[in-house]
Amino acid sequence: MSSASVPSDPTQPLEPDQSLGQLLSRLTEDFGALVSTQIALARVEAKEEMQRAARSARLLGAGAAAAYFAALLAVFTIAWALADAFDSVWLGFLVTTIVVAVVAGVLLAAGRRRMAEVQPMPETTETIQEDVQWARRQAS
Repeated sequence: MSSASVPSDPTQPLEPDQSLGQLLSRLTEDFGALVSTQIALARVEAKEEMQRAARSARLLGAGAAAAYFAALLAVFTIAWALADAFDSVWLGFLVTTIVVAVVAGVLLAAGRRRMAEVQPMPETTETIQEDVQWARRQAS
C-alpha cells in the first residue's frame, strides 16, 4: 500500500497516475486485509466468550452439586422427622422413599413425553429430503 497524502480537493483521486489494474489490485489487497482483520477479531471475541461460558458452566456445576447435597440432606431430615413421628425409623424412611419415588416417576414421565416431541434440526432435515427428491427427479 502506498502512503499517498490526502489531496486538498476531495473530488480529486488519491493516486491519479495508477492504472485501473493497479487500483483493482490495491482494492483486492485492502479487502483481503480487512477480511483477515475481521477474522482475527472474531477469533479473539469467540475465545473470550468461550472462556466466559466455561467459567459460568463451572459455577453452574458447583451450584448444582451444592443443590443436590442440600436436597439429599432435606430428604434425610424429612425421613428422620417422620421416623420420630411414627416412632419407627424404617417406616419414616419407607414413607420418604415412596414420596421421592413418586415425584421421580412423575418427573421422568414428563421428561420422556417432552423428549418424544423433540425433532432435531427439522428445517435442515426437510431441506435435505427436498434436495434428495430433486436429485432423484434430475437423475430419472
